Amino acid sequence: MARDVQITFDCADPAALAAFWAEAMGYRVQDPPEGFDSWDQALEAMGVPPERRNDAFALLSPNGSGPRVFFQRVPEGKRAKNRVHLDVRAAPGLRGDARMAALEAEAARLVSHGATRLERHEPAPPLGTGHIVMADPEGNEFCLD
Repeated sequence: MARDVQITFDCADPAALAAFWAEAMGYRVQDPPEGFDSWDQALEAMGVPPERRNDAFALLSPNGSGPRVFFQRVPEGKRAKNRVHLDVRAAPGLRGDARMAALEAEAARLVSHGATRLERHEPAPPLGTGHIVMADPEGNEFCLD
């Protein structure tokens, strides 16, 4: 039986990191519970104090087909390279110079939203199509593929 998958990020600032990944993935913020116009309004009604309202944040794919992405505040910072990372498929179907140009454009866009460019891997046929390694604003590595 297939299972739903949620991707969870431990982080220092869930709202800010969620805003970055919403840009990177084309996702949207999960709506507040029914009957509330905003998350702040819902959290107030639940008795969550203001200083705890950025403890968690969630994103959903716009059409509901992708996994939920959840961001939770943790006290410790990132310490080592990720063993699992996301690949953001920014150039599907493209090859060669056109592919790398699309990846470069997306890298520049994400840098403007707080990402860091780490390294570029050139196409190496027959299997290597080229990609760019990036880091999100909290240092989590991901690839533009």
